[in-house]
Amino acid sequence: MSGHDSKYFSTTKKGEIPELKEELNSQYKDKKKDAVKKVIAAMTVGKDVSSLFTDVVNCMQTENLELKKLVYLYLINYAKSQPDLAILAVNTFVKDSQDPNPLIRALAVRTMGCIRVDKITEYLCDPLQRCLKDDDPYVRKTAAICVAKLYDINSELVEDRGFLETLKDLISDNNPMVVANAVAALAEIQENSMQPIFEITSHTLSKLLTALNECTEWGQVFVLDALSRYKADDAREAENIVERVTPRLQHANCAVVLSAVKMILQQMELITSTDLVRNLCKKMAPPLVTLLSAEPEIQYVALRNINLIVQKRPTILAHEIKVFFCKYNDPVYVKMEKLEIMIKLASDRNIDQVLLEFKEYATEVDVDFVRKAVRAIGRCAIKLDRAAERCISVLLELIKIKVNYVVQEAIIVIKDIFRRYPNTYESIIATLCESLDTLDEPEAKASMIWIIGEYAERIDNADELLESFLESFPEEPALVQLQLLTATVKLFLKKPTEGPQQMIQAVLNNATVETDNPDLRDRAYIYWRLLSTDPEAAKDVVLAEKPVISDDSNLLDPSVLDELLANIATLSSVYHKPPDTFVSRAKSAAPRPDDEDYPDGVEAGYSESPSYVVDGASPPASTNTVSQSSTKLPAQPAPAPAAPVPDLLGDLIGLDNAIVPVGEPTTMSGPPPPILLPSSTGQGLQISAQLVRCDGQIFYSLFFENSSQIVLDGFMIQFNKNTFGLAAGGPLQIPPLQPGASAKTLLPMVLFQNVSPGPPNTLLQVAVKNNQQPVWYFNDKISLHVLFVEDGKMERPIFLETWKSLPDANEVTKDLVNSVINSVDSTIEHLTGSNVFSVAKRKNANKDVLYLSAKIPRGIPLLIELTATVGVPNVKCAVKTPNPEMAPLLFEAMETLLK
Repeated sequence: MSGHDSKYFSTTKKGEIPELKEELNSQYKDKKKDAVKKVIAAMTVGKDVSSLFTDVVNCMQTENLELKKLVYLYLINYAKSQPDLAILAVNTFVKDSQDPNPLIRALAVRTMGCIRVDKITEYLCDPLQRCLKDDDPYVRKTAAICVAKLYDINSELVEDRGFLETLKDLISDNNPMVVANAVAALAEIQENSMQPIFEITSHTLSKLLTALNECTEWGQVFVLDALSRYKADDAREAENIVERVTPRLQHANCAVVLSAVKMILQQMELITSTDLVRNLCKKMAPPLVTLLSAEPEIQYVALRNINLIVQKRPTILAHEIKVFFCKYNDPVYVKMEKLEIMIKLASDRNIDQVLLEFKEYATEVDVDFVRKAVRAIGRCAIKLDRAAERCISVLLELIKIKVNYVVQEAIIVIKDIFRRYPNTYESIIATLCESLDTLDEPEAKASMIWIIGEYAERIDNADELLESFLESFPEEPALVQLQLLTATVKLFLKKPTEGPQQMIQAVLNNATVETDNPDLRDRAYIYWRLLSTDPEAAKDVVLAEKPVISDDSNLLDPSVLDELLANIATLSSVYHKPPDTFVSRAKSAAPRPDDEDYPDGVEAGYSESPSYVVDGASPPASTNTVSQSSTKLPAQPAPAPAAPVPDLLGDLIGLDNAIVPVGEPTTMSGPPPPILLPSSTGQGLQISAQLVRCDGQIFYSLFFENSSQIVLDGFMIQFNKNTFGLAAGGPLQIPPLQPGASAKTLLPMVLFQNVSPGPPNTLLQVAVKNNQQPVWYFNDKISLHVLFVEDGKMERPIFLETWKSLPDANEVTKDLVNSVINSVDSTIEHLTGSNVFSVAKRKNANKDVLYLSAKIPRGIPLLIELTATVGVPNVKCAVKTPNPEMAPLLFEAMETLLK
């Protein structure tokens, strides 16, 4: 290579970052603005431009609003990774919060609220205090939302500085935008707080109703949602509220309409005038119908909400069934939902129209839709006595078209019709038997076999028909085998001749000797013993009169329905599930710490082998782009008890309570707790655990079993954020486990160390590791009665005074259907042992009423009323507490204690 070739190894280009750095420090404003735009563009596509933090912050000192916005956007994104440098921007924020331009004042306080860095939070308070009382409404409304953000970062600071009171004062603001944002902020704070913060009084009610007419559409949604939680004092107040809210039904925004409907439905419960209720139902119909002319996605959301509404108030849309008829171009998910609503609205008056529609749908090309349509005909027959014959005629017409899946679905629903109307429509059995050869689906076969067995005495060749199924008995699915077994026994009991006798012998032999299905085998043995010992008893059991089935179109429990109606226009009403069933995991998950928080030797995001998760459990959610389950802690020797242990597992799942090292074992008596990590999942390690209370202290009872071939040592444990902030309060004392060995321990627990935001729930996420295996995650359940403290007893006057002082809205009731009180005195004694104390008891007709008190940490009282008939299952439980969201947890605890 000649000396001149060295030029190919040198370059005059500095690279993108140095060029941007140079442009950011340019003396020309336009060049500086373009440079910031380039930085934002690079940041947006995922490039790391955090090294330019100081240079970008220097661009904040500008009069140009566009440039200032861009710099603030950059700050929000990188302040968390550069907290020390972010402090440099504080002076500019404080200065901008006093700028003559209200847009800049609002921008400054909004950005400071979005920068979730504790060091900056301290400097946010004074500017926020000023902005909450700013002359400009735009600044005030921005500051209101900022209070909610600050509460999420540091709730104690918000309460100490009086921001909550200032926020409540903003509800009386003369600007509707400010009122709406104040309501939105208070509602969000209330969701994350265990104490009642946002309670609407008659005074604030008037203010909110006044602001409702002038708010933006999303402001109206916030206000209506807040108002829906208000319980009117009497019918007159409810009528007044409804009158003020009714005009919102005409709004163009679907969310406003649904929120208004929710509000009106809540208040209608208190309205006594039947004429007014009828008029309100008429007024709600057109807006709901209008929602069905929107895009398919909005139609689906509307239909899911309407499904709930018609279960509670079917009269609202009783005359509008035609709008739910399916169009040829409707997506299948919309068609399915329309079918459900048509079944619910079907009545003797409109059944002919509905059946014509269903019959038309049964000839469509979409197989799932056709099946649902045929099943809908059957459901209408079960629901409407007078229309049953017409429904069966339609089903028979559909059977005659000989489309395989239509015929099979029709047989399934006719079996249900026979159960609903026994000894009424058996004349059609002959028609059904003609289709025997076409049946190939388990449910259809099982239905046909049930019909033959149930009406064997009316079918001349019943034994031949069943024999055709018996030929393939060993290959049939369990559902068909079970039905064949029962039908053959019925045939034998009704026609004890030689043919059925040989059949029953063959079936019982097949079901007991040739099968490995325990359900089938056990049922066959029971039948065999019954038939061999007492045939008359067998008749009484097998041929007993069946209970008549009922209409299943209103599937939801009334209490669940009321809860879902209170959440109309939210995901809850679309899923048809209460919010706590699908948001509790997300609420309790903790974010993963940044990479720099990891101890030396633990490389964030990468490892040699994965961690493992127990079925049904998962590692806590992570905000990092790298999955948590891809991080395994390296094996380390067990530390000496006196040496500080690095918080490896805490870093793994994003918590900060101390990791506890191995020490000397603590003895524990009694049976082992429930298995939470089976050995099949834990590579030979099995962990059983549960929370217990002993001598006023909460412990985590753990039982470790090692069925692996290696010694396991260096155990560490970690608890994720949870509703009660449960965390380890001492060392985990498990010695090295030899193969085949086991160890028990009681781990002391402390409360309120890592409290998860959101509604209370019983989820306790646990992570355990040792030096030889990956991290194991599993889920446990917090039993509320373990938290009941020993000083929870109330005297009768205090109980009465506390009960009256709590608002009626805080009273929640539930029927504990699986619970029973066999003796009042022994129940009181048993409950007292679990720190649930008797206050008073009385008789009401033939029922016993018990008044009880309990208390959970932080002095939250639980006032309980149990109503039951001694010895009869189903105990009515009413609970009143300052935090009504705690009620579902208490109901679970009471069900456990009353078993």
